[in-house]
Amino acid sequence: MENTLENQLKKAGLTESEAKVYLASLELGETNINRISKKSGIKRSTTYWVIDSLKEKGLISILKRNKKTFYFAEDPRKITWQMEENLKEVGASMPGLLAIANFIDKKPSVRFFEGQSGIKEVFKDTLCHPKQEILAWFPRAFESFIDEYYVPRRIERKIWVRAIMPDSKKSREFAKAEEKQLRRSKLVSEEEFNLDVEITLYGENKVGIISFEEEIAMMIESRKIHNSLKNIFEIMWKYIPDKKA
Repeated sequence: MENTLENQLKKAGLTESEAKVYLASLELGETNINRISKKSGIKRSTTYWVIDSLKEKGLISILKRNKKTFYFAEDPRKITWQMEENLKEVGASMPGLLAIANFIDKKPSVRFFEGQSGIKEVFKDTLCHPKQEILAWFPRAFESFIDEYYVPRRIERKIWVRAIMPDSKKSREFAKAEEKQLRRSKLVSEEEFNLDVEITLYGENKVGIISFEEEIAMMIESRKIHNSLKNIFEIMWKYIPDKKA
């Protein structure tokens, strides 16, 4: 249980020593440096500067009584509050950071990924653009982890999808949950639409290309490639008739 809590505190941004000292202080209540050092397994000399670090983060307070110094852990919820404050600060600085990034004249970049974890990286990247629209050409296959992992997170971020996919029984079943899953689809004859990879256009300049069979993926950052494919998509979308699932 303790190791689990320690790992969770580390994920929340504490160092290993900070996590050990905070947990020890929380369990001991109002206490002295010797007991914290013994309980946490951290050297006494190191415990002092770890406590100073936790004090700066508002997680440990110091109390002096009868010329003796005592320490006690603050409410654990302060960790969440601090994380929320940090996120607000990052959010406030984001426009400036993006302005700098957009100012730099970047060459188009291409990144390759392998395996299921690599494919998920491309899907996760599309989630970084909330309240925008994704344009996609879907292949014959639909992977289960898309429904289980990706779609709920996409819906949370209010990201709509317009998709072109082959007209098959499976596609029609997939299309039945359109409104619920924030998606609009158009179906093309399987004979005319024989696509083995998924192509996804998102953000302002990104293209994801995924081969589920080969378990490889590619992420392209290029405004010209993105816009060219977007024009092709829009032309196809315009002339493909609506079909009821």
